[in-house]
Amino acid sequence: MGADEAIAETAPNRLLPAEPLPIARSAPPIVTAQPAARAAAPGAVVAPPDAFAQSLAEAAQSARRLAAGADSIEALASLVAAFEDCPLKRTATKTVFIDGNPAAPVMFIGEAPGADEDRIGRPFVGRAGQLLDRMLAAIGLDRGAVQITNVIYWRPPGNRKPTTAEIAACLPFVLRHIALANPRVLVLCGGTAASALLPISDGITRLRGRWFDLAVPGLDRPVPTLPMFHPAFLLRTPERKREAWRDLLALKARLDAAP
Repeated sequence: MGADEAIAETAPNRLLPAEPLPIARSAPPIVTAQPAARAAAPGAVVAPPDAFAQSLAEAAQSARRLAAGADSIEALASLVAAFEDCPLKRTATKTVFIDGNPAAPVMFIGEAPGADEDRIGRPFVGRAGQLLDRMLAAIGLDRGAVQITNVIYWRPPGNRKPTTAEIAACLPFVLRHIALANPRVLVLCGGTAASALLPISDGITRLRGRWFDLAVPGLDRPVPTLPMFHPAFLLRTPERKREAWRDLLALKARLDAAP
């Protein structure tokens, strides 16, 4: 069954091949989640930060302190909603933290809220979210079986791509969310989420479909992590849906094989 059928407007009756897909032939690499911010190398020549960059650096430090004290996802959500140190919040309408089931074993992490998400206050509710719902349905899942968040909680002006510093200001909350959720599987939707969490410079085209074991502070085991294309990218580039379908099958095979 082709990828375009599998995540089309109406899911087909037969979605999976008769033979189960192998999860992996070799152990995935173990990688450590990116730190929220990196210090300059000793002796490096750096330019003095401007006021905006300095405020984001201070925001990352503040986020680390706050996130460390959260003992539940609900407490973390309250901290994020009250967080005033990221400048993106000043131009956004709503804080967009989570959708789905906070206790679900599968966690999806995307990029940032768009206009629809900013208006409603939930991630993945626009056209990309509708496609994500169809993708989940194609492998027998729905939002009650997953939890969904982003690496940025406030819509960047004009839907622009978030900067590295803006991501760093939110990343301590994201990492703490992963630790508190302790998901069985983590799915990174798009290059922004993948580059934020994986210490690998490859683009999403090379990362997608590859499993990584992500070491996250606060967890005593690495989290199996699968990068895949963002649904918004698939809307713009439908010819890549076949690859997305393969990734969905790999995700289902991993979940079916888990105890």
